[in-house]
Amino acid sequence: MTISENVQNVLDNVSKSEKHACRAENSVTVIGVTKYVDEIAARQLVISGINNLAENRVDLFLDKYHALDDLDITWHLIGTLQRRKVKDVINYVDYFHALDSMKLAQEISKRAEHEINCFLQVNVSGEESKHGFTKEEAFDIVKDLNELKNIKIVGLMTMAPFDAQEEELAVIFSQTKELQEAISKLNLPNIPCTELSMGMSRDYQLAIENGATFVRIGSEFFKERD
Repeated sequence: MTISENVQNVLDNVSKSEKHACRAENSVTVIGVTKYVDEIAARQLVISGINNLAENRVDLFLDKYHALDDLDITWHLIGTLQRRKVKDVINYVDYFHALDSMKLAQEISKRAEHEINCFLQVNVSGEESKHGFTKEEAFDIVKDLNELKNIKIVGLMTMAPFDAQEEELAVIFSQTKELQEAISKLNLPNIPCTELSMGMSRDYQLAIENGATFVRIGSEFFKERD
């Protein structure tokens, strides 16, 4: 399987999931996670039709960003971001998927030169190893986040436990969807919270059927390649 063939397979699956969930065509943004591949493979992914790319580390993000600056790419930072590194990367980012504390939000607000689209990271599963707000914390903190400049909470991001079975995954995704809708209904100017970043290579179809609008795909694009 080539990258191009893998891309077509993923896009076909996304389309099928949209239809199965009675959702509009192209309602899901597919993000290519390139953290385990080099610039050549990342470039081929873009050429094959995936123009949203994501990295989870600041150094790798900046390397890819500059190496691929001749291409039209929407850039996503999806990993934990240390406050001391915000100044190095935040103004290159189109979407930040891991806003997990008020202090980090304040640092982004301080360093950002334009409005940053952020996803509030929520730990719906309660896993101790996962970063993010509880459902209750997320609902409470958005009013304070609304007061910060250059921060726009476009939605919620969650990561399910790696060993979760389909039934547990469905519960996590549906609860995240319910929280997203509840926050959106607050009608806060800087907190539209209309989007859901959830679902990866192993569970993106189930995530789409439970409301995901952004899915983060890595290994499915690069499988069976040496």
